[in-house]
Amino acid sequence: MTTPLIIDTDPGVDDAFALALAAASPEVDLIGVTTVFGNVSPELTTRNALRVLALLGREDVPVAAGAARPLVHLQPHVSKAHGADGLSGYADTLPEPTRGPDRRDAVTLLKDLLVAADEPVTIVPIGPLTNIALLLAAHPGLRDRIARLVVMGGGVRGGNVTAAAEFNLWCDPEAARRVLVDGEVPVTLVPMDLTRRCAVDSAWLAELAASSPTGATLVGLTPDYLATYRKFLGWDGMALHDAVAVAEAVRPGILETRRFPVDVECAFGPGRGGLLVDERLEHADRAGIDVAVDADLAGLRGFILDRLRALGARQ
Repeated sequence: MTTPLIIDTDPGVDDAFALALAAASPEVDLIGVTTVFGNVSPELTTRNALRVLALLGREDVPVAAGAARPLVHLQPHVSKAHGADGLSGYADTLPEPTRGPDRRDAVTLLKDLLVAADEPVTIVPIGPLTNIALLLAAHPGLRDRIARLVVMGGGVRGGNVTAAAEFNLWCDPEAARRVLVDGEVPVTLVPMDLTRRCAVDSAWLAELAASSPTGATLVGLTPDYLATYRKFLGWDGMALHDAVAVAEAVRPGILETRRFPVDVECAFGPGRGGLLVDERLEHADRAGIDVAVDADLAGLRGFILDRLRALGARQ
């Protein structure tokens, strides 16, 4: 049995790797992709998702455009890590899609896929959580149709957009709080603290590029992203944040998790968008979510590389 999987995304270089990992993994059936504002404008995130799926030979997967702005308060757009088009300026090197986005909006597609699925669906939100918050608000009766959310976002020890906030949660703190604190859906949160530790180096990328034309095209999307992460990491490599979350969805338990109560700072001030994780032992029995805290880093990198190297053979 394969796990039905939906990815909610804002491609984004690491989002492209995440989509590729899902497409390369026989344990999951990628039944839908929804897009949201984030790394670039919603028009570009949708276009990029369609192009990446065309590269992967998965144009059968419906793509629906979702939220173009946060739930409540507009946030200034600051991400430059992925280049002007979201793919380091190389989006046009991907195949031209033969089909456009689904006529349904993202929330409607999510609802329809959940209703139609034979079993509960795993959803992997790897951008701002606006679409997922809207789904839970508009269709609370479908909560039981969600097996779990595997969310990439937040930083336990701090952020990247501000000292407190990681980009995905910062983009829409109110939506993040609705999903992570009030959603009443099983959640595994994959924070930036762990995904940065899973960063890959130039040798890893070179091996992927040599494996197939598809691998070479994926690596060809990384120059701007690599340049950003050379500054962040201090060495020649980059974080595959979103692919780490998809790896957990594909192979549950590949990440070590601990259950913590969490909250998201929604006040205006320097902490806005920050993830608050209550690690106090005396509160360990309170309701919370599973937060990824560790992994066999070499094994995880090897798992992702092996799957992506197999893309050429699958097409």
